[in-house]
Amino acid sequence: MSARIFIDGEVGTTGLQIRARLENRNDIEIVSLSEANRKDAGARRDMLNSVDLAILCLPDDAAREAVAMIENPDVKVIDASTAHRVADGWAYGFPELDGDQSAVIAASKRVSNPGCYAVASISILNPLVRAGLLPTDHGVCINAISGYSGGGKQLIANFEDPTSDGYTEAPFFVYGLGLQHKHVPEIQAHGGLSKRPLFVPSVGRFAQGMLVQVPLQLRDLPSAPSVEDVYGVLAAHYAGRSFVKVAELADCAGISQLQPTDANGTNDLRLFVFANAEAGQAVVMAQLDNLGKGASGSCVQNLNIMFGFDETAGL
Repeated sequence: MSARIFIDGEVGTTGLQIRARLENRNDIEIVSLSEANRKDAGARRDMLNSVDLAILCLPDDAAREAVAMIENPDVKVIDASTAHRVADGWAYGFPELDGDQSAVIAASKRVSNPGCYAVASISILNPLVRAGLLPTDHGVCINAISGYSGGGKQLIANFEDPTSDGYTEAPFFVYGLGLQHKHVPEIQAHGGLSKRPLFVPSVGRFAQGMLVQVPLQLRDLPSAPSVEDVYGVLAAHYAGRSFVKVAELADCAGISQLQPTDANGTNDLRLFVFANAEAGQAVVMAQLDNLGKGASGSCVQNLNIMFGFDETAGL
């Protein structure tokens, strides 16, 4: 079986990464609009309705517009924007969310690809909430740092192009200080939380890579779980999965530094539990490539599931 794929927005960072992961496969045919037709609404409509799968790498409003153009009931869609991540009728594209999510994705014609910060946060929160270690109404705090490629072409230029109006030599900065980051509703909904989490993102002077941290005051939680309890829930939840890996507690104890770039070039999402058992404190950290499992890698994984290909193909 060969799938005919159109990447709407293929010239953006995520679109280019997706294309690079797909273009050498013999089970995928990638079709594109010419430069002259890329902004022609009629040409886009025709293309969107002629393929097996449309991958939308667009701003939110443009993604909604593209979905509205699709009249062919056989066309599948993966939307990489924020537009449909908590929308009814859309499957959430994190196959490891629970034991049934891969089947949900496979059966769906509308899949919303997760956000990078969100998939990392949810990978930590969802299993702990499901297991009852973390109450749904717990006041969750999340701290994160990403490579600047996650901000798209303008932020990349701000770090790499001295002629850019926004050029900066800053080694690091915190942003989203109004506490309204667009990934928060997604984290709350798919993390299983009834209370809005406090999320503080930041950007470092490196192109790709990400660390997301969820601190836990274990003794303040109703069940007062141990470090071993936290590790055990995560390890059991992701046992046998290809791309989410939980480091052994003994290995975590031997780590003195964790770099955001170590998972780059992979579709891995790596979880670590660091702890001071005597103080009853732990920090669960996720490490991933923000352009891999945080964007284009997830998209390819979801595509594979939707068409019954090997889930790891191209990854």
